[in-house]
Amino acid sequence: MTRADDADTGRLTTLLDRAAMGRDSQVWSDLWTELYHNGSLDVSHPLVLPALMNMAEGDDADTATAALHLAGALLVQADQRYENRKLRDQHTPELVRLLAAANRWRRATADRKDYFHLLEAVLNLEGEIHWAEDLIWGLVSEEYELECPDPDGCAAVWVVIGERGFFSTSEDYALSDDVETFPLHPATPGALDGLGRRLYELALTDGQDDVAHALTYAFGDATCPQCERRFSVVGQVIARSS
Repeated sequence: MTRADDADTGRLTTLLDRAAMGRDSQVWSDLWTELYHNGSLDVSHPLVLPALMNMAEGDDADTATAALHLAGALLVQADQRYENRKLRDQHTPELVRLLAAANRWRRATADRKDYFHLLEAVLNLEGEIHWAEDLIWGLVSEEYELECPDPDGCAAVWVVIGERGFFSTSEDYALSDDVETFPLHPATPGALDGLGRRLYELALTDGQDDVAHALTYAFGDATCPQCERRFSVVGQVIARSS
């Protein structure tokens, strides 16, 4: 048993050392697989969060962003898996420093995708919501696949937010130019409250005007193309995550 534990620690140390070097993009995929997707390495291992914290506090923006993205996701996953916040409590000093680093890099980055991942990291590190990944993923990929809230059920609804436009559809819009679409209804910035207002104001303060604009659609309404019912985009993101 001890030898197996030693082997796991050795593999984990190797992966974290490779990640800290900052010249190995494959290692982040390996870390996500080992720690998050397969769980073949223990996220509660004392090496994990301190190592990610050190990377987040370093000088390499790409390494820091990757470390923060992974650290936040691991903490939320641990919250859900164990139905408690034990891992957060065990690593409070690291968590405080990780959150400070996430906010520092958030203010510094000019890259739209990195900015979204840093926003996600901030929310995950704070741990107040469990659906940040779904919210941010749709903004990064520029589409959400949601269900109409009609109790009788409708087809899946694609909500598109990005370069291709701002609309909803129930057809494969990527394969055809003549699909039926319905325009989205963005939230008025002044009417935003709670998390929507907070994220919108952060993006504006950080000079991320395109992100702020996208957020008004994520916190606005879409129309189901089949029943034409209007519904909250973020409301259905939350429903899908529940």
